[in-house]
Amino acid sequence: MNAAARLHEPARQTEIYAEVDVCVLGGGPAGLAAAVSAARGGARTLLVERYGFLGGMGTAGGVTNFAGLYGRRQGRMQPLVRGVVDELLARIDRLGGLNEPQDGMQGRIRVRSYDTSAYKCAADEWLLAAGVQLLFHALAVGCIREGGSDSGKASGRIDALLVETRSGRRAIRAREFIDASGDADLAHFAGVPYELGDGQGGALFPSTMARIGNVDAERALAAVGDFKAIDARMQAAAGRWRFARRGAILRPQRNRREWRANVTQVANADGLAVDATDARQLSAGEIEGRRQLVEYLRFLRAEVPGFEAAEFVEIAPQLGIRESRRVVGEYVLSGEDVLGGARFADVIGLSGWPAEQHVAGGIEWAFPRDADNAYHQLPFRMLLPQGAPNLLVAGRCASMDHLGQSAARVSGPCFAMGQAAGSAAALRAAGRFTIEALQQRLRADGADLDDAS
Repeated sequence: MNAAARLHEPARQTEIYAEVDVCVLGGGPAGLAAAVSAARGGARTLLVERYGFLGGMGTAGGVTNFAGLYGRRQGRMQPLVRGVVDELLARIDRLGGLNEPQDGMQGRIRVRSYDTSAYKCAADEWLLAAGVQLLFHALAVGCIREGGSDSGKASGRIDALLVETRSGRRAIRAREFIDASGDADLAHFAGVPYELGDGQGGALFPSTMARIGNVDAERALAAVGDFKAIDARMQAAAGRWRFARRGAILRPQRNRREWRANVTQVANADGLAVDATDARQLSAGEIEGRRQLVEYLRFLRAEVPGFEAAEFVEIAPQLGIRESRRVVGEYVLSGEDVLGGARFADVIGLSGWPAEQHVAGGIEWAFPRDADNAYHQLPFRMLLPQGAPNLLVAGRCASMDHLGQSAARVSGPCFAMGQAAGSAAALRAAGRFTIEALQQRLRADGADLDDAS
């Protein structure tokens, strides 16, 4: 079959599903915070999600912990991402699904693990309480720009997002749109500039995540409780098993008989990271990730104390994507901004996660040079794509370079970006946006901007 073959689709009349003030595409950390913040700002808000649940890579990708909420400031590890995310954490905690903070990398990082089911339920409750409309099982397939084109080449504002649902194709009209899809899907459909990976055919390698249960916690913690211990065991066993990468992360969850396994690395046929925008590569990658997990579980059962009777609790519903499209915006957050602790006049949030590059065979970490103040600010301009005046982009597809994205892609800064995008969209829909008004709104809603330093 000729892969370049084309056929002509007949024109159609598309039913309008909703007309709102703000439409958010994607229900991960950025989309959740954006939708709640827009609704709290008085905007009629609809969130569109491709799955039947919320959480993004945190649930669909099986991440199971929040990274980047904390960072070192004035010599002390402390929360940096505050605001609406605190409400979500409290809701997960009330459902019994939030673990205490866990430190790693000799105390240079801090994460909070959670139960994915509790996250899903808490997110539902949170958005509905804020007055957000939810549309599940809706896949974005295009957009209409003013002038009627769905080719992505028209100029001007976005008129409607096109989605495929169980009811057929539908259009969602909005005054403001927020692309929190992770893959910059709406921005791509709108024809705005973006970069893909590192510009040389590579990207951060994805991983298929899993939760492993029926673990003898005490024996397992004694054997691999230190982050480096599992790597040492893998190195000793390398002649007997195939491991895709170094830097395995194998840690207990809230229930210590259940462990999170971040141990795979999925490449394409050329040995490069799977391109998440390529349907063939993505399909093959899903199969390869599960193959790696099956072999890894065999290794654990055979060679790691405490895992003799271990079994899968869940293999994540999809391959965990770390990087695909990144929009080119009015400002591109750089790796130097991360390592140098950049400050901005248009600050909308903070990020304290280091550069975390998933390269072939392992992970390379780079920490900010100021170890006592190991964080940077996020500028509003990184949410502003070129050529679409009523579109904001938040999350891992915001305007960042390859190295900068390796740090700011994690959930903490994504929550911060989402809160800023939602608040800004509500202000823009009401005709009251200024950067000063946005910052005032963010502070009033509990965000830490650290703009007095």
